Amino acid sequence: MDFDLSPKAADYQKRLAAFMEEHVYPNQSTYDQQLKDMGYSVDQWENWGAVPIIEELKPKAREAGLWNLFLPESRKGPGLTNLEYAPLCEIMGRAPWSAEIFNCSAPDTGNMETLERYGSDAQKKEWMKPLLAGEIRSCFSMTEPDVASSDARNISLTIVRDGDEYVINGRKWWTSGSGDSRCKLFIVMGKTDPDGEDPYRQQSMILVPRDTPGLTIKRMTPVFGFSDAPHGHGEILYNNVRVPSENILLGEGRGFEIAQGRLGPGRIHHCMRMIGQAEVALEKMCRRVLERRPFGKLLSDQGVTRERIAESRIMIDQARLLTLKAADRMDKVGNKEARKDIGMIKVVAPRMAAQVIDWAIQAHGAAGVSNDFGLSYAYARARAIRLADGPDEVHQNQIARLELKQYTNERV
Repeated sequence: MDFDLSPKAADYQKRLAAFMEEHVYPNQSTYDQQLKDMGYSVDQWENWGAVPIIEELKPKAREAGLWNLFLPESRKGPGLTNLEYAPLCEIMGRAPWSAEIFNCSAPDTGNMETLERYGSDAQKKEWMKPLLAGEIRSCFSMTEPDVASSDARNISLTIVRDGDEYVINGRKWWTSGSGDSRCKLFIVMGKTDPDGEDPYRQQSMILVPRDTPGLTIKRMTPVFGFSDAPHGHGEILYNNVRVPSENILLGEGRGFEIAQGRLGPGRIHHCMRMIGQAEVALEKMCRRVLERRPFGKLLSDQGVTRERIAESRIMIDQARLLTLKAADRMDKVGNKEARKDIGMIKVVAPRMAAQVIDWAIQAHGAAGVSNDFGLSYAYARARAIRLADGPDEVHQNQIARLELKQYTNERV
């Protein structure tokens, strides 16, 4: 494995880091204040919209050539590999709100990649242009409250053909991004053939415009008390929602296939962003312990503090190396063959980030659990990612099965 960046990737990394230093980090307090002034809460989400500083910085990012960094060259993107794009995710992950500035936010990146790979020409024409321009947002509606939907075979929302339309019925939640008033497209996963012999061909994905009759956003669900405004995580009701038959993605029975293709890169992005958050937490911990003198002695002189700093550095670098290895494998052998590597990083990176952030909170004392240092929100995000895109237990089960396959005839 060669993790040396190509000249093109190194240039993007340098320019992105410089943009963050000039425009993003100095505006962290501006972002926080604007979000506070907008008064967003989960009880009043109907008018959630763009935070002004993000809209102000978007044109600057485009002018700097730092726009749609995840895209292939065919879509006028830089055409970076997973291995080349991963370090950029880490840089953007240092300020969780910054990805939208570069039009690289989840779930939009995954949805655009889905449309690029699996969408028809008509679907791309209708939705890709405004998404690529950052004019609208989108969401991915898969998780359901009544089943263990981390296994897509369990989902129960129905997508039934009726002439030239499909009729959609069911309930979803944790549809991330649905709170933003700019979210105009819902990519919905459900079953078109619930009784089909092959459980991996029962599911389909379909495009549903936000304003379609019967689509009701019931509420936004907070994460450890944080609203995640204006992004939000919605509970969605689909009651006889009708869309044209041409809104189906790739064809009936292809939903599981699309999901596997969509979630692989997304997990790499999540993990690298978590590594960025962990780096920030370690920096805050180091600065804090070098200035705090409880009982007349610097915290940095305490053995337990030094052990935690050392362990943090080891864990961050281990997680980064494993994530880069997974990205490299995806580039070389594809998402399916690299699924064990992807599963491992999805377990390791969020766990690592949650632990490092927890130690940083401890070093800050009671201040660490306040909002003053951003650590409580960082911890909530890291802990939540251990459930997003499949909980640890699901990935561990798959990792074990793939490992055992080398020694048994077990069907995987």
